[in-house]
Amino acid sequence: MYFGFDNVSIAYGKRKILENVTMEFEKGKITTIIGPNGCGKSSLLKTIPRVVTPYTGGPVYMDRPLKSYSPRELAQRIAYLPQVHTSPRDITIRTLVSYGRYPYKRFGRSMTGEDREMIDRALALTGLDKMGDRLLNNLSGGEKQRAWLAMTICQQPEILLLDEPITYLDIGYQVEVLELIRELGEKLNITIVMVLHDMNFTARYSHRVYALASGGVYAAGAPEEVISRANMEGLFSIDAQILRDEKNQCPFLIPEKLGTHSQKA
Repeated sequence: MYFGFDNVSIAYGKRKILENVTMEFEKGKITTIIGPNGCGKSSLLKTIPRVVTPYTGGPVYMDRPLKSYSPRELAQRIAYLPQVHTSPRDITIRTLVSYGRYPYKRFGRSMTGEDREMIDRALALTGLDKMGDRLLNNLSGGEKQRAWLAMTICQQPEILLLDEPITYLDIGYQVEVLELIRELGEKLNITIVMVLHDMNFTARYSHRVYALASGGVYAAGAPEEVISRANMEGLFSIDAQILRDEKNQCPFLIPEKLGTHSQKA
């Protein structure tokens, strides 16, 4: 397996969250994980930076358990951006982005020319090259998210994990950030795994979708296969029209009726 999860089980005390979950992510593609609140989407991603412990099974990279790699090795290959991130109030965009070079720095050594070049490139790729000296605290929500994405890109990862990257953003910034994510994936040939709640954005920006429910994988496949009327009823207890977005060549969902949300945590 190039990258994915092999029989992952997670429990908080006696409460089982996920049991024997296996997923495989295709190199250079965008995969989105969906599912009702409390189904374990974020918990699954957090096994990779080892935020969630203990668990059985685990993430796999290049046919080896992630646990067999050093933190430094992983940080040079996999970047993880959590849903909630904090930083000092007086930090500039450039300083934040420079943190992405830490996995490559040797103890006691200052930034190299290569580090500075990569910082400049990350800023340019995210449209922040003329904003490096601005304070993060003075940015809009969309600009802040672009800055955090620039920091992850500065790590030069081949895999990028994003936990609800458009939470708290208005619809304009949601589209802007998702367009940027897709563009970065294509330009840099990055494998992207993200958690989203919006089904229409999932359909539009994903090559493959995994749906979680009841402790396991409920459905998996292309957006056309997963975002179906039957699956939306099974996952979210809603009746929905599934139309076709001809411009973006993907399904488009219109919810019609909400039933009892049996999956809700």
